[in-house]
Amino acid sequence: MSSSKEPQAEVTPAPEITINQDVAAAQRKLAGQVVSRADVDNLRDDPEAKAAFLSTFTAEEEKRIMRKVDYRFVLLTGLMFLIKQIDVNNATNVKVLQVGQSSNILKQLHITANQYNWVGSIYGIAYIVFEAPSNLLLKRMLPHNWQARIFLTWGIITACHAAARNRHDLYAMRFLLGMFEAGMFPGVMAQFQSWYRTDEMVRIVTFFFCFSAVSGVVSALLCYGISYMDGIQGLSAWQWVYIIEGCATILFSGVVWYYLPDYPKSPRSNRWFTKREQEFIETRLPENAPLTNDPNFSKKEIKSVLGKWLIWSFMLSQTLVNLGGYALTWYLPTVVTNLGFVGLPRNQLLLLPPCGAALFGLTFSAWFIGKAWIVRPAYIMFIMTGMVICFILFFTVHSRAGIYVACILGTMFYQSYFPMFWGWRSATLSGSTGTAFTLGLQSGIAQLGGVVGPQLFQAKWSYNNYKNSFAIAASFLIVGWVSNLWTWWLTRNTEYDVMRVRRLANKARKEGRTNATEDIRIFEERQFYKGVKKAKAEESGSENSV
Repeated sequence: MSSSKEPQAEVTPAPEITINQDVAAAQRKLAGQVVSRADVDNLRDDPEAKAAFLSTFTAEEEKRIMRKVDYRFVLLTGLMFLIKQIDVNNATNVKVLQVGQSSNILKQLHITANQYNWVGSIYGIAYIVFEAPSNLLLKRMLPHNWQARIFLTWGIITACHAAARNRHDLYAMRFLLGMFEAGMFPGVMAQFQSWYRTDEMVRIVTFFFCFSAVSGVVSALLCYGISYMDGIQGLSAWQWVYIIEGCATILFSGVVWYYLPDYPKSPRSNRWFTKREQEFIETRLPENAPLTNDPNFSKKEIKSVLGKWLIWSFMLSQTLVNLGGYALTWYLPTVVTNLGFVGLPRNQLLLLPPCGAALFGLTFSAWFIGKAWIVRPAYIMFIMTGMVICFILFFTVHSRAGIYVACILGTMFYQSYFPMFWGWRSATLSGSTGTAFTLGLQSGIAQLGGVVGPQLFQAKWSYNNYKNSFAIAASFLIVGWVSNLWTWWLTRNTEYDVMRVRRLANKARKEGRTNATEDIRIFEERQFYKGVKKAKAEESGSENSV
């Protein structure tokens, strides 16, 4: 048995029940009757009981129920991420507002370009410190309460950026922004694990990241429009950006509090789902998924996570990609402006093509992976190769048009990486506390990219349009390519199982039924590979087993 799995949360053994009782329980659920706790536990622990219940649903019913789940999550969490990305990336956009004029933020606050890089780095430092602790409070406080608090406090801090009078004020605001915003992204990722299967995560996370790509368009258009407010009420355009976006975030916190669901069987879910639907949503999840009735906190799960090497492998892979990718994200508006294609403020509009390319890459990736033609890490290696090539172009190409094309393609590959990565990562998470802590710790440590990335663009390297900076970023991505390949090796059996079960689900849907035959094995994973060789006999045997 491979050691790539993470341990299962300790579960109290369910009372023994006969298979006939299991089928009866499924029939009672089908009729909408109340089911005992013993029935519920046995459905989770007994494959035959689980199959009996799931077989009472048609493919059309499954599609209808999951469409209701999408309706509750896709738009709302997408808007949450959209606002987060706008509020994070506004620092890169306001830097080039009224550039060269007295109302530009660098001139008004007497900040050098090197000092301004710390605006991005300090935000990342706060994220590293507070991401995991914030996520551990998610289940105890309930997602709708905790996420609403996050939006309210970070909206207030965003608006307060406008009051900065020097670089120290701005640094303090960025640190507080990172502290109050910490937990939003990994909180949503952790919550998704309780509603969606791991083989569905790429689809739902792709929708999530589509809003991130759109945020670049919205942020650029907002800054373009707000640039004409320069001088109104004695405020510079950059101050209006922070005030308007901060107030919008504060108002949106009420929307989050009212509309965000918690968990499938939480009392709040009764507003949108029947008892039978809630049971279906949770029963169809794989064995490692966090459940509604899990304890709020388990120290044992945290110790188990820290004691396993897989979390460090995934963390290294993501961090190295961020070290390269954040460099492009942080400096993209400046790079585009320095190309000199158009003047101010139309330079903001040149950010639209990279965002459009990212949307295309995201939607294509979701469609492609949904077909289950190849495993997710294989597709990630293709994306990583594209990223490396684009970053090499940044310091080898001298043509303005060539650099701009590299910006477009580099943004597309970088944005397309994350839905694949988080779908891949979800397959080896376990338990509510373990999932929340793993995602919080990993997302926090990976913010090293946000700390280091801006610091690559020192003024001493501006003489050649920061080719040295992009060469360093490219080196991080090359090492990240190797790290992602290594992580694929460690998870090769689990990922093959995910692809195989996704194929079974696709086949069942075409036949008008749900896949109730077998599921992914996480804790005692199937052995599809022995070394580098495929175990053909075991593969065919597992496909016929239940």
